Amino acid sequence: MTKTRTALRPLALSIALALPLLAQAQQSAPDEKAARRAVTLDAVQVTADRRVENIQDVPMAITVVDGEKLTAFTSSGEDVRVLSARLPSLNIESSFGRAFPRFYIRGLGNTDFDLNASQPVSLVYDDVVQENPILKGFPMFDMADVEMYRGPQGTLFGRNSPAGVIRFSSARPEQTFGGYARIGYGTYGTANLEGALTGGLTPTVSARLSVLHQRRDNWVDNLHNGPGKDLEGYRETAARLQLLWQPSDTFEALANVHVRALDGTARVFRAGAIAPGGNRLAAGIRRDQVSLDGANKQTLDGDGASLRLRWNLGGVTLHSITGYEHVKVYSRGDIDGGSVYVFPPVLPGQALFPAESADGLPYHRQLTQEVRLESNDWGRFDWQAGAFWFNERIRVDSFSYDGFGGPQTGYATQRQDNTAWAVFASGDYDLTPAFKLRGGLRYTHDSKDFTAQRVTGPFGPPIAPIHVAPRGSNVSGDLSGLYQLSPNTNVYARLATGFRAPSVQGRLMFADASLPASELVTVANSEKVRSLEIGLKRQLWDNRVRLGLAAFHYQVSDLQLTAVGGIANVARLLNARRARGQGLELDLEAWLSEALYVTAGASINDTRIQDPTLAVFGCVLDLCGVRDPVNPDPARPGTYLIDGNRLPQAPKYVANLTARYGVPVGRGEFFVFTDWAYKSSASFFLYDSVSFRSQPKAEGGLRVGYSWRDGEREVALFGRNITNAMYATSGIDFNNLTGMLNEPRIWGVQFSVKF
Repeated sequence: MTKTRTALRPLALSIALALPLLAQAQQSAPDEKAARRAVTLDAVQVTADRRVENIQDVPMAITVVDGEKLTAFTSSGEDVRVLSARLPSLNIESSFGRAFPRFYIRGLGNTDFDLNASQPVSLVYDDVVQENPILKGFPMFDMADVEMYRGPQGTLFGRNSPAGVIRFSSARPEQTFGGYARIGYGTYGTANLEGALTGGLTPTVSARLSVLHQRRDNWVDNLHNGPGKDLEGYRETAARLQLLWQPSDTFEALANVHVRALDGTARVFRAGAIAPGGNRLAAGIRRDQVSLDGANKQTLDGDGASLRLRWNLGGVTLHSITGYEHVKVYSRGDIDGGSVYVFPPVLPGQALFPAESADGLPYHRQLTQEVRLESNDWGRFDWQAGAFWFNERIRVDSFSYDGFGGPQTGYATQRQDNTAWAVFASGDYDLTPAFKLRGGLRYTHDSKDFTAQRVTGPFGPPIAPIHVAPRGSNVSGDLSGLYQLSPNTNVYARLATGFRAPSVQGRLMFADASLPASELVTVANSEKVRSLEIGLKRQLWDNRVRLGLAAFHYQVSDLQLTAVGGIANVARLLNARRARGQGLELDLEAWLSEALYVTAGASINDTRIQDPTLAVFGCVLDLCGVRDPVNPDPARPGTYLIDGNRLPQAPKYVANLTARYGVPVGRGEFFVFTDWAYKSSASFFLYDSVSFRSQPKAEGGLRVGYSWRDGEREVALFGRNITNAMYATSGIDFNNLTGMLNEPRIWGVQFSVKF
C-alpha cells in the first residue's frame, strides 16, 4: 500500500491542481445562461460492429482515442507502447523495444518473445488484421482515431481475438486540398516529423500521402567499451499512400500502400537491475549507463498494401477487403545484460554467465481476403454476413554467439505455414423502440504446418527437423441486448465466446537434444473464452458528460501460456485447465466548462490461473525469491505450482486522466494539456516471486502551447514522463535479476501547421 500511495502522488497532484477549476465549473452549473454557452460533446462514431454507429448505442465496452490525444502521447517519438494504461484494462510491453509490442486486455495476453508467437489481442490496421507480433508495431501517424473493443470479438474480426481488438484507422483521402506538417525536437536529439497532403487528382479520384520520421541519438553509455554514447538510439521512417476512387454514389475503391524502416539498437538488458529480496531497482542503477560485452543491433523493413472495395447495391452493400503484409527483422542483443561474471549475489552489471543471441525474420508474407455483405436500413432488422481467408508463411532464424561480441556458435530455424478460413453472420433486431437484440456466429478452421531444427548448437549436437501440424476448428459467437432507459441512458448485457487456434513453440537453440520431440517442439491446444459483460452508458449535464461503466467476468478453458526462461533456459507452451478474470471499467469524458475538457478511465482486473497440477520452472538459483509452493511431483524437480497466480503482466489497477484547459489570448488560444497513467504491480512471469514484479507507478505528460488562425498554427512545449519515474517493465529470469527500464524523461518543443 505504501508503494501504491507513493506511485499515485503525481497523479493525485495533477487532480489537486485541477480541483479549483472543477469547483468553478460545478458552481456555474445552475446558471442556465452558462449552460447554454458551454461546449457539448460531439457524438462518437465507432465501427465495433463493422457499421458506423454512435458509441452509446453499441452494447460493448469501447474506448476511443482521438487525434489530439495521440499528438500529445507521441510528441517525443514514442511507439504504440505509449497507449499502455492510457486505456482501461490495457497493458503493452516488449523485450524487443519498438519492433515487437505485446498487448494485454483484461489480463489476457502472451509474454512469449518468439517471432512466431500468437497473441489473444488482435490488432486491425485499416481493416486488415496484423497477425505477426512484428506487424503490430507499425507506427501510429496521420490517424483518424484508435478504438479498443474489450472482450471476445470472434464474430466479426479477423482471427485469434478472444481478449479484444485494437483498431487503428488512418485519415482518409479528401477531394479538398489540405494537409498538415508537425515537427518536434527534444532531449537526446529526439526528433519527430509527421505530415500529410491530401486532395483531388480528378473529380472522382483523391489521394493522401502521409509520412513519418522519428529518431533519437544514442544516449546510453556502455562503460565496457570506454566513454561515449552507444545505445538506445533509433531511426524510424514510415509512409502511407492512399488513393480513393469514387466514380458514383454507389461504389468506391480505396487503395493503400505503406512502408516502414527501422534502424537502431535492440532492447537494452541490464544485469542486476533489480535488487535482491525486493522489486525495487538496485542501488547504483543509472538510466544512461550499462556495461555490456556483447553486440547490439536492430533493423526492420516492412511493406504492405490493401484494397478496400464497397458496392451499394440498393438493399445491401458488398464489401471486399484484400490485404498483403511483408516484414523482415533482425535483432541482436546481450541477453545477460552484463560484462562481469560471478557467483551470486550479483551486483549491477554482473551476470552468472555470458549470453548473446539474435533472432531474425528473413521471410514473412501475409495474405488476407474478406468479403462481407450488409443490409442497408432494413427497418427493425439489419444483418451482415461474409467469409474470411488468411494465409501466413514465415521463417524464423535464431543465432547464438560466444557472449563477448564474437563469432557465431549456434544456428536454429523455424518454418511455419498457417492457413485459416471462416464464415460469419451477425444481425440486430429492434424488439421495441427501446430494446434491441444483437447476435452473431462464426465458424473458424485453422491449420498450421511447422518445422523446427537446430543446425548447430552452442552446448549440444544438432537436432534433426521436427514437424508438427496442429489443426483447430471452433464456432464462436455473441448475444447482447441494449435497453434505453431514457433518451440519455442505455444499459446492456453481452454474452460472447472467443477462440485462439493451436500455437506452436520450437525454440531449439539451447534445448537438451536428449529430450523427446514432444518436449522440444511444444503445441498448445485451442483456447476458448466465455465472457459476460453488463454495462451502462449515459450522457449527463446537457450532453457535456459522457459516462461508460462495465462489469465483466470471463473464463478461459485450455488457456495458452508460455513458460519462458527459468532454470530450464527454454520456452515451452502450456495449457492451463482454466483461468478466470473479473472486474470493473470506467470511461468518462466531460466539458466541465467552456475552457476545461477532461477524460478519465479506470479498471480493476482480478485474474487467476486455475490448475492445481500446472507447474513451471522458477528463476535460476531462486535469485528472485519464488513464492509459489514447490511441486511435490518427483518427475518435475525444480518446478513450482502456479495455481491461483494472477496472469502475467496483468496489473490489477489501471487509471488514466487527461485534462485540457484553453483560454482565448489575442487572436488565438493558450492551452495546457496534461495526461497521467497509473498501473499497479504485476508479475513478469507465470510464477509469483519477490523480485520479478513491477512496482506501482504513474507517468505523466505535459503540453503547453498557443494556437492561432483557428488552430491552423500551433507551437507547444512538451514533456513526457515529466517526473522522470524509473522502473523495470519486464525482466530476464534465466541468468540473474536482469531487467528492462521504461522510457526516459523527454522535454521538447513542437510546431505544427495545417493548410
